Amino acid sequence: MKTAAILFLLLWPAVASADSGWYPQRRRSQFQKEPGHIAVPYLFNLAGIGSGYGILGVATNVGGTCTDVSASLLAGDISGAALGLDSIHLIPEHLILDLGGAYLSRTAIESYAQRGMASDKDDTMAAEFQDSLYGGGRVTAAFLDRRLEAYLGFYGGEIKLAAIRDRDGELIAEALDAPSEWFQTWVFGGRLDFTDDAMDPRRGTRFEASLWRSPASDSGPDFYTTDYSLTAYLPLGRRSTWAFNYFRSDAHVLHQGETDPAAIAKTQGLECDTIVDPVKQQKCREYVDTIAAENRYGSASSLGGLSRLRSYPLGRYSGAHTQFVGTEVRWNLTDEMTPFNIFIVKDIRTALQVALFYELGSVADAQSDLWSKTRSSYGVGFRIVTASGVVYRIDLASGQEGFETSIFFMYPWEI
Repeated sequence: MKTAAILFLLLWPAVASADSGWYPQRRRSQFQKEPGHIAVPYLFNLAGIGSGYGILGVATNVGGTCTDVSASLLAGDISGAALGLDSIHLIPEHLILDLGGAYLSRTAIESYAQRGMASDKDDTMAAEFQDSLYGGGRVTAAFLDRRLEAYLGFYGGEIKLAAIRDRDGELIAEALDAPSEWFQTWVFGGRLDFTDDAMDPRRGTRFEASLWRSPASDSGPDFYTTDYSLTAYLPLGRRSTWAFNYFRSDAHVLHQGETDPAAIAKTQGLECDTIVDPVKQQKCREYVDTIAAENRYGSASSLGGLSRLRSYPLGRYSGAHTQFVGTEVRWNLTDEMTPFNIFIVKDIRTALQVALFYELGSVADAQSDLWSKTRSSYGVGFRIVTASGVVYRIDLASGQEGFETSIFFMYPWEI
């Protein structure tokens, strides 16, 4: 009943805002070819891992096509490179290919003492990996002016645990002769888009559903995850909008992975019982217990980061079930076609936007525990919307655990 009420509230703006019939007409071409580029240097400093520098470059609609090319290089204590090719039109406007890959000599993933919503923000550690390799691609079939899309993709890679460190970067345990672990995920999904624009919607409704299939790898579980996202856009005046999003993700385990802590520790190359410091020994065991929980229940899409619950770090809350609701008022200060070129950025500005947002979400391993504990985010954002298809976004968010700044190239809820 609660879900039905949420769906009704989200669908109502689309019906109320229809121009003719029951959905709005597209207000422009859905395959823009205006070229643009951005090149941004950056510095990084990861506790316990190292520091360095890098550069990120993106060229959109290269050579009068719809294809975007992105690349990143970094050097210092961490070295690596990433390359992405997006919107390669195999059949113009109907069959689209995205490809990408990356290599990192060292990287770290933040891990919390437990899954769900109960962990403390300071009760964290970092899993350090070496020689990490990632890659994948997706093919999208688009029909009816992008109102109907279906896609199939594959993502995989290789990682090798090197060590786990505490939140200050101090070593907890080294992974002794840990094997390289291969992982892979297949995704199949589709989207119905009854809005006035696929990139910058101002009225209408959008629904997306996807299935992420993760076969068992080494001692991990064999499971799949289903994601559902419904977004409605209620027009405010001629050029602004009030957006609402409902998101749900559920993991379904077909076969559990290894759940015995001793066996997992051996597989990971960790010897927690030999650690003398009782605090570090407990941290090591907590890391192993988190893996055991993932092997038992699987993992749904997490909350925190650039898209949902923006006041929390990436992957802050994880579990087998996730639900989220959010609302965002997007006030477009301008509606224009203004070319700009400030050396590192060149494009055509179509809108300057200020956004106010509020988000609420819950994560649990048991579905019955959803919404027993929640976390929220609220804040303000500033965006530059461009004709090339890029939305330059800065969001300032606050929540129960403090303040986070997000800088990215897409609208939230779309990642």
